[in-house]
Amino acid sequence: MNNYIKLPAVLLLEDGTVYHGKAAGKIGTTTGEICFNTGMTGYQEIFTDPSYFGQIMVTTNAHIGNYGIHNDEIESGDIKIAGLVCKNFNITYSRKMSDTSIQDYFQDENIVGISDVDTRSLVRHIRDKGAMNAIISSEILDIDILKEKLAAVPSMDGLELSSQVSTKEPYEYGDPNASYKVAVLDLGVKKNILRSFDNRGVFAKVFPAKTSFAEMEKFQPNGYFISNGPGDPAAMPYAIDTVKEILAADKPLFGICLGHQLLALANDIGTMKMFNGHRGLNHPVKNVIINHCEVTSQNHGFGVIQEDVRKSDKVEITHINLNDQSIEGIRVKGKKAFSVQYHPESSPGPHDSRYLFDDFVGMLK
Repeated sequence: MNNYIKLPAVLLLEDGTVYHGKAAGKIGTTTGEICFNTGMTGYQEIFTDPSYFGQIMVTTNAHIGNYGIHNDEIESGDIKIAGLVCKNFNITYSRKMSDTSIQDYFQDENIVGISDVDTRSLVRHIRDKGAMNAIISSEILDIDILKEKLAAVPSMDGLELSSQVSTKEPYEYGDPNASYKVAVLDLGVKKNILRSFDNRGVFAKVFPAKTSFAEMEKFQPNGYFISNGPGDPAAMPYAIDTVKEILAADKPLFGICLGHQLLALANDIGTMKMFNGHRGLNHPVKNVIINHCEVTSQNHGFGVIQEDVRKSDKVEITHINLNDQSIEGIRVKGKKAFSVQYHPESSPGPHDSRYLFDDFVGMLK
């Protein structure tokens, strides 16, 4: 295994920038939009977050794999990132309760990565140049061949990806005898969101991304949840229409991340591709309703257009990002419907925002 990790690998960015390193995980080639996460822990939860589908992840923490892989610490059924770029890929791990090493985990799930990269330099480059596609290979080292392969990768802008990560069949989560029922539109839902509902006495039924409002109504839910997920929200007219129908029926609604963007689109507020997006566990957000600051966990490359929100007569702003003033939360006037751009289930991340689940359960009552 030590010999394996020492094989050479290459990272090529869309703008022609090349980084050389060592193979991590499966020997192969992978492509996707490159992005970085500033979190200092929780790498396994990041790997399995469906919102990262189609993206190559750069981790800013210097050590990845150092506490191993625990089978319970997953947010979906398998790894969702397209590939990994890191400084130190630690095969030897220290935690006794871990089930396997990161190397075995990546090999079992066919994930290609590159280590021994100067990730500080890489992150600074991406911050300056913006989001772009990239290719990692530990089997092809010819830059010209990699350029040809990379040129064929589509931009994330305009891609509909949620239907690829959504459940294929409805399933239930929690206690069927719970006081309240919530219909979850699965666009890439994380397990800790479902766990957060169960912890509050809410029984959830999770539906495939393209399920109609009429079909979900047969469950007779007390409210609706629109989940996080990957891709461009503007490329999802099916989900926008479903949100509009939920609002028209005056049902309680809560959206997270992609769900936030879809609630905006359903109220004639546009979305846009961000220069870099927000990905990390340390983003400061102000709740402008109660004048309170919370540190949040975030993962999104799209956002709602600020000007559209500020001039809308349909919604009001509830949360603002204190780093760049982007819109982090809205609620629909005259409706029991609200959403946030960040992740209050915080897996990984701080617990400052979990009150939002309590607010939603209060609406169900």
